[in-house]
Amino acid sequence: MTPILHKHRRILIAVGIPSMMLAMSSCARGGKVEASSAAEPLTVAVAKASLTDLSSSLVLTAEFEPFQDVDVMAKVSGYIRQINVDIGARVREGQLLATLEIPEMQDDLLRAAASLDEATAVLATAKDELQRAESAHEIAHLSYSRILEVSKTEPGLIPQQEVDEAHSRDLVAEAQVSAAKSRIAEAEQRIRVAQADQARLKTMYQYALITAPFTGVVTRRYANTGSLIQAGTSSQTQAMPVVRLSENSLLRLQLPVPESNVPLVHLGEPVDVKVAALNRTFPGRVARFADKVDESTRTMKTEVDVPNPTLELIPGMYAEVDLITAQRKNALSVPVEAVDGSGDSARVFTVQPAGTIRVVPVRLGIETAQRVEVRSSELRVGDDVVVGSRSGLKDGMKVQPKVIAAAKAATPAS
Repeated sequence: MTPILHKHRRILIAVGIPSMMLAMSSCARGGKVEASSAAEPLTVAVAKASLTDLSSSLVLTAEFEPFQDVDVMAKVSGYIRQINVDIGARVREGQLLATLEIPEMQDDLLRAAASLDEATAVLATAKDELQRAESAHEIAHLSYSRILEVSKTEPGLIPQQEVDEAHSRDLVAEAQVSAAKSRIAEAEQRIRVAQADQARLKTMYQYALITAPFTGVVTRRYANTGSLIQAGTSSQTQAMPVVRLSENSLLRLQLPVPESNVPLVHLGEPVDVKVAALNRTFPGRVARFADKVDESTRTMKTEVDVPNPTLELIPGMYAEVDLITAQRKNALSVPVEAVDGSGDSARVFTVQPAGTIRVVPVRLGIETAQRVEVRSSELRVGDDVVVGSRSGLKDGMKVQPKVIAAAKAATPAS
């Protein structure tokens, strides 16, 4: 072996021995660190059990509908002489929408007035006839009374036939008075008929003025000036409406409430109505429900009224309704992440003051997006409960708790 090779070998040996010693020393120190770490308690995240106001709700989606929505029809047939509104017009109850031209009805009114005048004239004639009949009856009755008196005081002076004839004339005059009274009653009845017919025609003619049945918004216009409008009766389905009117100052939402939640629906209950198109929430209330479950859908129709005084909400918009089904004030609750439901029953892992794990079975109540109510257990206000992963945790195990910030209660969820 050459001197150069011997020299290189000595250098490698000199460098290698310290390196091996340093490696052995590092291994020894690493073993001590691992042993030390294994001896330290496991750190777990915990949160406090606290009293919270909780509520659960059922989120349902529906479309806004007008509180009232009708096609305004004409009661009588006629031509549109003038129409005063168009789409989008806001009208008040009783406001004039359109005027019809009905020439034949004007003629009917003139004929009814003439019939009334005729009946009035007949009544005047009948009264005159009654006056004449009463005068004639008065003379006939007076003549008969005198003849009868004379025949009684002076028997045989006046023939009986003359007495009978006077009596007959008295009876005829009396009958004429009765007939005159009957003609007066007939004339008065004709007047009442003529007045009723005239009143009916006047009432029908008032329908030539088409007015708004309620305060609302015109959402459609069917007719224009000169359009022929047929009378909107049930037997004439082809009749064309004048306008369509919607009451939008108060809107309604029809919600299909599932059968399981039907007992939890109460009249007058306030609800929050979220409108995504406006990115706003509006107040509403449960106004009415069908009180019957639909057999095909197993839901009950429930209506929510939403005030809309500024007409900001438009019928047809989608809305989400948070229908509150249960509420609890000052309920003992824990974060949802603290509940372990992997076993036969729900349970929570608590950290005792001594730093040991204790598994506590619980019975749950209302659950929101972030917290859940604990209705019966040995849990107390202020107890530390483990949140997050509970893998490897056992009853009696020693841990190091680390309190995390309590989550704020979120909007109630179903």
